[in-house]
Amino acid sequence: MVGEIRFENVKKTFIRPDGETVNALNGVDLTIKQGDFVCLIGPSGCGKSTMLRILAGLDQATEGAVYIDDKKVTKPDYDRGLAFQDHSLFPWLNIYDNIAFGLKARHIFKEKKETVNEFIELVGLKGFEKSFPHQLSGGMCQRASLARALIGHPKALLLDEPLGALDAFTRMNMQDELLRIRKEQNMTMVMVTHDVDEAVYLSDKIVVMTPRPAKIEKVIDVKLSQPRDRNNPEFIRLRSEILKILDFAGKEKEIEYSI
Repeated sequence: MVGEIRFENVKKTFIRPDGETVNALNGVDLTIKQGDFVCLIGPSGCGKSTMLRILAGLDQATEGAVYIDDKKVTKPDYDRGLAFQDHSLFPWLNIYDNIAFGLKARHIFKEKKETVNEFIELVGLKGFEKSFPHQLSGGMCQRASLARALIGHPKALLLDEPLGALDAFTRMNMQDELLRIRKEQNMTMVMVTHDVDEAVYLSDKIVVMTPRPAKIEKVIDVKLSQPRDRNNPEFIRLRSEILKILDFAGKEKEIEYSI
């Protein structure tokens, strides 16, 4: 298993088509221990997804580096599973074949074939193996996407707002599914979210980011036991603390009047 994930002075600069330089990340230092559930939260466009893409090996830091167990991340690898807000299932494949796709791409399907049904059952899709994505609800498609990310037994699961497009009740059910899977698989999870309640409900640590160019404003340890009560006073206090850090709460705006 992954022992440790480290961001060391990670900076990222983009050049826009008009030639303007955009500083996305401004020296990010972060350590994530094996088995932790860490949520990255911050203003829209601050660089959270960029951090995740660099960790996934889909993008490269302009300066600094990301390490997994002292090995520098330079490219995607099977030790990291990735799930996006859009489930990205292949519409021409049924659920079974979507989940099995990674095994077939690695030419290990024959020896790992039995694991496909195991992960279908793990995410609660038994009986829907022959269904196509358009025949399922958004929540069910996200379950399939998670199974596809998990079937390669990654050491870390990277989640880029995977529940953002779901309705409120489905989202809460999927949050519980993530916690169940994390417990069963003893897996490190790093998740980008804009939902403060979601971050408090899921996380061991919450990383609060500043606006772009992003750096880490604060890392908050969440010591509430699982399962968590969203009405618990400490839950509410943590939510208020994060909102205050993000400057979304407790700030009165001056109203200008003209006659």
